[in-house]
This record gives sequence, structure tokens and C-alpha cells, in this order.
Amino acid sequence: MIDWNVAVQTGTRLVRSGPQVSPTEARQVVAELRDLSRTAQGHVREFTGMDGGLDPSPAKVVDRPGWIKANVDGFRVVLEPLMEQLQERRGGGGMLGGIGGGAGGAVIQAVGSRVTGAQVGAILAYMASRVLGQYELFLPPDPTGRAPTGRLTLVAPNIVHAEQELDVDTRDFRLWVCLHEETHRAQFASVSWLRAYVQDQMTAFLLAADLDPGALLNRLRDVGEAVADAVRGGEGNLIDAIQTPEQREILDRLTAVMTLAEGHGDYVMDAVGPEVVPSVADIRAKFQHRREGGSGVDRVMRRLLGLDLKMKQYAEGSQFVRTVIEQVGMEQFNRVWTSPNTLPTHAEIKDPALWIGRVVGKPELPPAE
Repeated sequence: MIDWNVAVQTGTRLVRSGPQVSPTEARQVVAELRDLSRTAQGHVREFTGMDGGLDPSPAKVVDRPGWIKANVDGFRVVLEPLMEQLQERRGGGGMLGGIGGGAGGAVIQAVGSRVTGAQVGAILAYMASRVLGQYELFLPPDPTGRAPTGRLTLVAPNIVHAEQELDVDTRDFRLWVCLHEETHRAQFASVSWLRAYVQDQMTAFLLAADLDPGALLNRLRDVGEAVADAVRGGEGNLIDAIQTPEQREILDRLTAVMTLAEGHGDYVMDAVGPEVVPSVADIRAKFQHRREGGSGVDRVMRRLLGLDLKMKQYAEGSQFVRTVIEQVGMEQFNRVWTSPNTLPTHAEIKDPALWIGRVVGKPELPPAE
């Protein structure tokens, strides 16, 4: 289990402070980001044709500790029910409880949960200074039932830090970021099955974890090799190291849909940009250079956490979306959102002609599962 309170405490303690701005400047940034998120939502809706069920509320603007707390809330929604299932499969009190027995086992498990919570908090602290925004898929249940099922969040200090570091027009950059994030809101608000599909794949991935002590030992050995490879400049990462063969198949499907979502967001922010963000070309060039840079330690952390793979997703996904739209148009591209069976596979993302032939080239769409 994970001690979520320790995760929040550790993350908020370790996270670096953001750029120094006055209270007045901070209020102005928050107000402009909220306003620009509404503006971006209109541009995204008009450009993509995705407008079903969109939440008209502005984005929630948070600081770095606020982002950490929001992500811990999301993790709890997804992981706590799965932790209970895994404990049941392990035979009650879990592996550590079973080995220690009685109160001793409970103490060992409690200590383990705090250590794991601290590890989660440390990773979130690292991420919290880099994320510009995200669409939160998993929120705690709303007792009234009136709140949206997802929420768009923008991390104000990171946006300010990025625009200062890049030396770009602040309004243009903020709107450009909002275009990407609002595209994610459009995807999950307009495509009724997409959220459940992602959650089902995540659930299957976690439940496919090895429970056998020997297999877990092999996973730990792979983690050590991944760390050594990343330090040497290789492509080893923790995500690959801890997977079982079954998990790799599931992650392939999950990675394909997230590559599509991230690439679609990148495509829209650049395609809409020239009309509403005059300096979009300058912003994209500088931002891409920033994505690829960083210190040696930062590059190792990115590789270990799989963030370099995420950057590759942006590029491959954007190229897939661009190629399909150029060849068959936006209306035909939007068939990608029809069902899980119309999502592109890994092979189709790398070769969009395969997807066009399978989905657009058929008189009838592949049936939903």
C-alpha cells in the first residue's frame, strides 16, 4: 500500500519554489490563464469539430504543491480499489503481512507504505516543476453529481518559468499552451468511451503485475539494470524494467492511445496557432529546443521516468495526425474517435497509410468490441 499523506508531505517539501513574482503579478497570471483557457476552448472546438459535452468552465490554475495534491487525489481514485484486489489475490494481509505475521507484519507493512509514499512524493516533486498543464481524468467522486468527470489544470509557476526562460511573448505562449491542454479536454469530453477505455487498460496493466517472489526479484534486477543503462546514456527506463510480458501488450495499447492524444494536442496547438498566436513559429522552435535540453542529471531522470518516450509520443503522434488530415481531411480523421477498434495501433502510428486503409478506406467502420 501507499501512504498518500506521506506522498503529499514529501512532494510539497521537496518541490522547488517557482519564479519570484509579486502577489499582484500572480493574480494577473491566474486571471489571464483562466480567460485564455476559455478562448482556446472556442478555437479548439471550431478547428477540430469536437464539441460534445464540453465543460464551459475555465481551467483550474494551481501552483506546484497544488499540482502534487491533485495528482495524489487522482492516484487514490485509480489505485486504492486495485490495491484491495491485489491484497485479496495475495491472500489477505499482503506479502509483507503474511511473512511477518500478526502485529509485526502490520508494522512492517505500515513502514513499507510510508517508504513507498515518500518515493511517490519524490517523483511528483520532480514532475511538479516541469508540467505546464494536464487534463485530470480521475477525480474524487462529487457527492452532488454535478461536477464534471474531468478537470483541466494549468500550473501557473511553470508556465511563467518557461516563458521567461524561452524569452517569448507571454500572452502568445499562454494561449499556445491552453490550445494543447484544451484539446485534451475536448478529446475526453467529446468521446464518451475514451475515459473508460484508458482506465480499463490501466486497471488491466496493474492487475497483471507479478505476485510471485521470484518474479518480483527478477523485476528488481531489471530495475537496477535500467538505472545503470540510463546513467550511461542508454534508453533504459523504469517503466520497461518492471513490466511482465502481459503488461507489455497492455502498455502497447495504452501507449498508442496516449500517443494519439498527445500528438493531436501538439498538432492542434500549432495548426490553430498562426491565426491566433502570431509568434507560434518562434515559440515552437524554442520550446522544442527546451524539451531536448537540460542538465546531465535531468536527462537521466527523464530517461528513467520514461519522459523521453513521452517526447517521442508528441513527435510520432503529431506526424500521424498531420499526415492523416492532409490526406483525408479532418472529418475523416475524426473517425479515429469512433470506438477502441478505430484507434491506431503502434504500427499504424508509424505508417498512417495502414490506418487510413483499415478505417477510412472501408465502407463500414470496424465494429466496437
